[in-house]
Amino acid sequence: MKIFNLDSIEVFPYKDRDKNVFFNSKEFKTRIISLSAGEHIPECEMASYVVFIVIEGEVNVKVNGYEAKLSKNQCLITEPALISMSSINGARIVGIQISKNL
Repeated sequence: MKIFNLDSIEVFPYKDRDKNVFFNSKEFKTRIISLSAGEHIPECEMASYVVFIVIEGEVNVKVNGYEAKLSKNQCLITEPALISMSSINGARIVGIQISKNL
């Protein structure tokens, strides 16, 4: 068992996103994503299931062309897809990738 304080985990810029992974196993990995106001994550083809949980702020998420707005305490779960994200006023998000081949 491990307990993580999501408020105190250091977050690195998108180009160093692998440093934001705070738990990694063969089945899934978990990271903190932090976006400043107006910042975005470019389209990415995800081969895994993805869970996003907004812990601060708001984001716009696009999944296979469908757009949704997520606010604090909202969660998005999707099968493997083409995903992008942009912040509205800044956001802190937990991102979980779950292997499709379990």
